[in-house]
Amino acid sequence: MMSSAADDARIRIDKWLWAARFFKTRGLAAEAVEGGKVRVNGDRVKPSRQLRIGDELRIQKGDEQFVVEVRGVSTQRGPAQRARLLYCERDDSVAAREALREVRRLQAVGTPQPGGRPDKRARRLWSRLHGR
Repeated sequence: MMSSAADDARIRIDKWLWAARFFKTRGLAAEAVEGGKVRVNGDRVKPSRQLRIGDELRIQKGDEQFVVEVRGVSTQRGPAQRARLLYCERDDSVAAREALREVRRLQAVGTPQPGGRPDKRARRLWSRLHGR
């Protein structure tokens, strides 16, 4: 259930990350918080930290970083459309992720992809080239 604009609304950070669909399970969310991948207002926190509306989160997931402001709290994980109402991502965060996605796309274009499983001749050639 989603709280309205009540300023005293609080929830554990691991539960909020799960409800906002940043992580598939609360366990994964707790591991990320413990590992320093999630910061609240610039500080490392524990999974039991109470999150308030208005807090700024920096969430590191792989190569991507999200900078979001908490807009609501929910104790239940709902559909993605409802989860997006729980936070507002900063414009510079969205732009940085888009730039990173474009760099990855361009790197993939320049990397030749094999046409499939190598045949006997190609395997022997590869073995010769790699000294096996």
